[in-house]
Parts: sequence; structure tokens; C-alpha cells
Amino acid sequence: MKSVCILGSTGSIGVSTLDVVRLNASNYKVVALTANKNIQLLKQQCVEFNPMFVVIPDADLAEQFERSIQQSELDGISVLSGKESLEFVCQLEIVDVVVAAIVGAAGLLPTLAAAKAGKVLLLANKEALVISGDLLMSAVSENGATLLPLDSEHNALFQCMPAAYRTGEPVKGLRRLILTASGGPFLHASDEELSRVTVEQACAHPNWSMGQKISIDSATMMNKGLEVIEASYLFSVDADDIDVLVHPQSIIHSMVDYIDGSVLAQLGNPDMRTPIAHALSWPDRQPSGVSALDFILHKQLSFEPPSIDKFPCLRLAYEALKAKGTATTILNAANEVAVDNFLNNKISFTDIPKLIEKTMERSEVKTVDSIATVLLADAEAREQATTCIGLIK
Repeated sequence: MKSVCILGSTGSIGVSTLDVVRLNASNYKVVALTANKNIQLLKQQCVEFNPMFVVIPDADLAEQFERSIQQSELDGISVLSGKESLEFVCQLEIVDVVVAAIVGAAGLLPTLAAAKAGKVLLLANKEALVISGDLLMSAVSENGATLLPLDSEHNALFQCMPAAYRTGEPVKGLRRLILTASGGPFLHASDEELSRVTVEQACAHPNWSMGQKISIDSATMMNKGLEVIEASYLFSVDADDIDVLVHPQSIIHSMVDYIDGSVLAQLGNPDMRTPIAHALSWPDRQPSGVSALDFILHKQLSFEPPSIDKFPCLRLAYEALKAKGTATTILNAANEVAVDNFLNNKISFTDIPKLIEKTMERSEVKTVDSIATVLLADAEAREQATTCIGLIK
């Protein structure tokens, strides 16, 4: 039985992870759950899975949650607060597997903590690699951790790698990685239509059910740009050897092109429970609750190149990856600020890439030599992005 800690249990990845755990209950013990604000769902999860620890970073919310479980069968759960408690539960000796599903830069430090503790790390928080890829991959290697990707695209690539492959190692015989993209809800939208996109429209992904931030990133194709950066670190591949291919049906999740002419692809219905079930049971297989792929229903699969002009965020991600250093940290921070301002109706949808590019132009790229350098670059880029809002109007 594997003991599991889920960072971000009330988000879409956390909920899907618990679906898989529920389906294979005899294989897992949930030791710790963490959540940001959705304490009602967290309480329901605690009733069902009875973790030893719960972490809610906000002290007031943690106190409120603790009061709500007193005088109940949940009274034995230890409720912790503060961001440092996220790192604490990742490093518990009893924990075998850490599912890193906190969205954004907030997931960086606990993800690093899990790697330094030598855990099996199931990574859904792509920003941890985007912000500090070299530091995270070094922590995984130096501490004997195992990093398994949960993003459907990177999990697909991992499944298409040679037997016994470990992330971070160069892939023998590789020609290129091909990341597939649905194209999001605005694949064929005109420039005029893009200028009038609402938050509700941008969050309505045609194939996947995701949180607001990831949905917006998918709509701008920044999500794919971040995935290019993530793939570069996960599989030790240069930017020029990573291609993006728009595949609206989201059936082929990604492909590996080898020098002998073979192209290996992983196919499946668009459901995050498939990569989660794979990573949780790796190197074995287990039920995920996802229905079998109907090839007759999906007998026509189409592909097209992405439009860099329509989706400049993808270009910006490639530029940041090639620039190295803190460039990807700056990119991610600017994107988070831009998405937050769009969600709050302070900038338009087409202002998102403008704000990111302006922030990158005005930010100094430094060599990544420590986590302190990364965190400082992140903070400075956020401040710069906020300043730049007035410059794109």
C-alpha cells in the first residue's frame, strides 16, 4: 500500500487523483491533503479518506476548518497552517508519493521539498519546472527521487520512452518530441473576435475540464508554451527539437519521433484520470475509470501547425527557453499577473501576450544559481508586470 500526500486536493487534478484512489482503494492510504480556500470540499474529502494531516496555508481558514471538525469523527486529524507546512507534509517519512497539483508558482517550494526528500513525485505543477527547472531536476537526481509527469502530454511522452527510462536523462535515438495541442476554444477565431473574448468564453475549453488559470493559458496557448519548457527539462531536449502540433480532437496526447523513422504515440480519451492512474501505479497499470477509446467514433483525426501570429504566447515561451537563466521565471510570473488581471476584467484577452512581452523586454535575465535568485526574479517580474499594465493600454 502506497502512502500519498496530495498538494491541491480540491483542484481538478486533486479531485481526479482521489477518483483513482477511490477506485483502487486497497492500494493507497491518503496521509495528507492540502487545499487553498475550498474547505467545504476538503471536509468532504477528509470524511471519506481520513488523512492524518490537513494543510490550509491561510491561518484563519485553517482555524475555521479545525473548529468545524471538532466534535466529529474527524477530530483526530492534525490541521496545519502556513506555507511551510506544505513542505512539512511532503517530507513526512510515512509519505511515499507526493502529488504536486498546486497551480502556479505557489507550488514551487513544496515540490522542491518533495524532491529533496527523495519521494516519488507526481508532477502536475508545470510552473515548478518552468520557474526553476535546473534546480528541480538536480534535486530529483541528487536525492534519489522519482519524477513522473502528470500533464497528459508529458505523461504521454514518458509512456513512449524506452523501457526503464527516467526523467531528466537524454533520450537515445530521439529526433524530436511532438506536443499536441487542442488549439483551445479560439483556434479559428478572427482577430476581431479575439479582441472581444470574455472570461466565460476563455474558460470554456472544448475538450478538457480544468481550473480557470489553466483554461485561460490553454486559450492563449501559453499552456502549450509552458509545456514546451517543461518537456525540455523533463527529457533533456533542446527547444529546437520540440514541436507543437494542433490536434483538435485531443485523442493523441503527444508523440516521440525517433531517428529510425518510428513515431510512437499515446492515445486515449481526454481524461486526466488516465495519466494519474498510470503515474500512481507505475511501472504497473491499474483501472482509472476512463472508458475505452472508441476508434470508430474517432475515426478522423486532424492536425495543423499552430498560428504564432494569432497565439504569440507560444513564441514568447520558446524565446524564454532559449534565453535560459531566469527568462522562463519572468515569463511565468508575467503570465500569472496577466491572467489574474484578465480574470478580473482589468485587461483584455489580447492584452495578455502584450503584457508578458513588455515585462520580458523590461526585465533583466540572470543566471539561476539558487532558489533565492529564482524567487527574487519571480517577485521582480510580478512587480514589473503590474507596472507595465499602464504601458499596453
